[in-house]
Amino acid sequence: MSKIDHSLFSAHEHALEEAFGVCPLCEAKLQMRHSKSGAFIGCSRYPECDFSKSLHETQSSEIKQIEGSICPECTAPLSIKRGRYGLFIGCSNFPECHHIESLKQQDDTKLSCPSCDGGHLVKRANKFGKNFYACSEYPKCKYAVNHHPVSKSCPECNWSIMLERKTAGGKSLQCPQRNCGHKIPLE
Repeated sequence: MSKIDHSLFSAHEHALEEAFGVCPLCEAKLQMRHSKSGAFIGCSRYPECDFSKSLHETQSSEIKQIEGSICPECTAPLSIKRGRYGLFIGCSNFPECHHIESLKQQDDTKLSCPSCDGGHLVKRANKFGKNFYACSEYPKCKYAVNHHPVSKSCPECNWSIMLERKTAGGKSLQCPQRNCGHKIPLE
């Protein structure tokens, strides 16, 4: 029968507490802290010292420069970069230039935006992979809907599009306007 070394369990300081180092502001120990947004590394002298940093890498890192590409804003070369939400195309002249593009092609529905009439509704995905349809003129126009838009005017309020919805009762078209919400059942 082997003996258990009980001194391993009676250590006063946890081994990982020293791994975070010292606070660059006040030189107190850094420790793992928790908030409603999740875990982070913070100063042990909080609230006197409010230094904190993320546990996760949120900075973007350049993977490869794209040969022959030019940033439309500053004419510097474009690069493939890795960020907190995955891969994207960005200007190599960051932080002076903030131009970014998605690697994913956007599906254009060819429907004019009913809010601004300047852009088209394009299919996009949020960071969780759920699809939505937003105006191509974003951030000037922030119009977006969660269901597939259809080129049919609402018979009640004359809004230029309706949304195709699937429910337990079957498919229907519904007006996206909150004050209207008119539904047309589909077969």
